[in-house]
Amino acid sequence: MGIQIINTAPIAGQRPGTSGLRKKVAVFSAPQYLENFVQSVFDTLGDCHGQTLVLGGDGRFYNRAAIQTVLRMAAAHGYARVLLGQGGILSTPAVSCVIRKHGASGGLILSASHNPGGPDGDFGIKYNIANGGPAPEKVTEAIYARTQAITEYRISDAADIDLDKPGAVRIEQMTVEVIDPVLDYAELMRQLFDFDAIRALFAGGLRLCFDGMHAVSGPYATAILEDMLGATKGSVINGVPLEDFGGGHPDPNPVNAQELIAIMAAGDGPDFGAASDGDGDRNMIVGRRFDVTPSDSLAILAANASVAPGYRGGLKGIARSMPTSGAADRVASALGIPCYETPTGWKFFGSLLDADMATLCGEESYGTGSDHVREKDGLWAVLFWLNLLAAKKQSVEDIVRAHWATYGRNYYSRHDYEDIDSAGAQQLMEAVRGRLAALPGQVFDGYTVALADDFSYTDPVDGSVATRQGIRIVMTDGARIVLRLSGTGTEGATLRLYLERYEADPGQHSIPTQQALAGLIAVAEQVAQIRARTGRDAPSVTT
Repeated sequence: MGIQIINTAPIAGQRPGTSGLRKKVAVFSAPQYLENFVQSVFDTLGDCHGQTLVLGGDGRFYNRAAIQTVLRMAAAHGYARVLLGQGGILSTPAVSCVIRKHGASGGLILSASHNPGGPDGDFGIKYNIANGGPAPEKVTEAIYARTQAITEYRISDAADIDLDKPGAVRIEQMTVEVIDPVLDYAELMRQLFDFDAIRALFAGGLRLCFDGMHAVSGPYATAILEDMLGATKGSVINGVPLEDFGGGHPDPNPVNAQELIAIMAAGDGPDFGAASDGDGDRNMIVGRRFDVTPSDSLAILAANASVAPGYRGGLKGIARSMPTSGAADRVASALGIPCYETPTGWKFFGSLLDADMATLCGEESYGTGSDHVREKDGLWAVLFWLNLLAAKKQSVEDIVRAHWATYGRNYYSRHDYEDIDSAGAQQLMEAVRGRLAALPGQVFDGYTVALADDFSYTDPVDGSVATRQGIRIVMTDGARIVLRLSGTGTEGATLRLYLERYEADPGQHSIPTQQALAGLIAVAEQVAQIRARTGRDAPSVTT
């Protein structure tokens, strides 16, 4: 074995997005592409001699090959130890858990999260820091700057290791420990939730369907829900991670998880359904013929947090991304705790969690989590709901409707316009920005605009500022229209339109969501001219 120094040159387009660098597999597997980015990460971190790195991914195509490259480069950079998930598998929340439990200096997650996989699909990589959370913008920008100046990378010429065999092996002076990917995470879940109560719930006949979407959460769900808690064998479907996710789109929403939705809509369907995404950090909660929105899920968990042993001491605060509905704000107000509104991206929650200012966090894109790790956590949310069902002894629908009766209902929807022309999307956003100053006071179909701005955020802990985080148009009655471009795609652009209207009257809580929001949808079209500017008559996905 020996360490080689390979000459290279900058490759354009390696700026990390909302959650790391995501590109097509063909891009990542091109000569020196992965190596340049990984070396830029290591160069930015500086001297890592004696430190521990956590490494794993979601099992998508190119995951195993990329791990071998990263291992050889980590050895050349001086790491003392790498904790590697067996088979190259570690969910994103499990990486955060392992970093925190074992005092690692950070971790590399090989995943493009909810994006499609396979040879023609997407691949991604992101760095998590010592608190277990995604690298903040100052770090990712430093990494990007290094990608533009890189001239060489260092790599060991060691042979590939066996990713599937537990135990320790050496690469140069570095020890690679192939670990059980579920063990540490499952132990943490046992500390947070009442496993005895959930076990009794299943023993009492509650039926569950968890859709692993052939992604990373399948092994975690099988081990915890079926093996540890006693859910009926077969309750976890699509539980084996596949390199192409079985040809599906591993994004847990009613459109992509149609198999689960059909199972839950059947006359003899299970009592509780859930799904998670490619890297295990998102969750969708479903009752029998009843979907729970992510915004409502966050609010309901916050309102009932004391049912779980890990949260019986109370919540310090709640944090939500700006596009997420205000349902959690109402719970925070009732509890007498703060609710923080941040930009989209889990990294913005990290400083609040580290400063003990927030306990629960959530995003409307099916992401919920807490201060137990520094990532959103799909299976954690499922276990929290099961703990709630065990305590309440009510159905999912009854719990949600009781919440609405107490706090009111925030009708909420997201319309995604996927793979639209990037230049056209930017022009649309700039055109709306150009109208913002003139919008307050204008009346559209009975709605009067009270506020129109481009959201900016000053972190209350470190004072960092994030600007241009999404256009907000807020009406005098609190109804909202939000527009932003997603930072997680690899082709074209995705325009997200968020719509929200509050309804206090319980007698008006059963209106179909799109019908309840029809007026706002019309106003959004008047203001943004989405059809004319994108050429789309309807969104690609409505959730």
